[in-house]
Amino acid sequence: MAALPVMGAGEQPLGMVIQAQDSHLGGALAAAGANVYPGDGLSTDPGGTLRLKVGSGQIYMLSESEVRLAQANGAVQAIVNRGVVGFSASSSGGMELQTPEGVLRAANGKSAYGQVALTSPTEMTVTSFNGDLVLDYYGDVHPIPSGSSYSVSLEPGPGPQPTPQGPAGSGAPSHAINTHIVTRIIAVAALAGVAFVLYKQICESPSKVN
Repeated sequence: MAALPVMGAGEQPLGMVIQAQDSHLGGALAAAGANVYPGDGLSTDPGGTLRLKVGSGQIYMLSESEVRLAQANGAVQAIVNRGVVGFSASSSGGMELQTPEGVLRAANGKSAYGQVALTSPTEMTVTSFNGDLVLDYYGDVHPIPSGSSYSVSLEPGPGPQPTPQGPAGSGAPSHAINTHIVTRIIAVAALAGVAFVLYKQICESPSKVN
């Protein structure tokens, strides 16, 4: 029987688990109906999947993936540590994926559905199944048009300029100052697979994003 984490009475959940197979929420097995909170870590075993309802959007994780949830600047962020992670966002926005290669979000406050697949600490693939996305690497913004897929890599070279240091510290991390991202378009058909099936499920689900 899956154990559900017990949180403080005053803390508001970000959302809840709506599908779980061979997956974990914190140190316990994930179960449908479990609430998720800022700071929670989630992971999937080989062959596992996990799907969350977060506000008006959803997050899904495929096999051998790992994220941590956070809130920043009014948005829910899934901080992706490994694997394949996707999200659907409504026009109300407030959903982002944070990766080593930048923050992925829907463009222009519109609805969108996309995913990232981390292949190494400095490389990933970004796919938009529906709606335009943007990838923001410390102010270096790259558009990901609807229906396209891009290979993204961190490469040495001039990166974002740091903001002036204030009492709370500096802006971009030192590694960002010496690196920049390079995007290369690739064929989207070869990457859809299970993720596109999940996209269809989200579109047809009673809890779909409107």
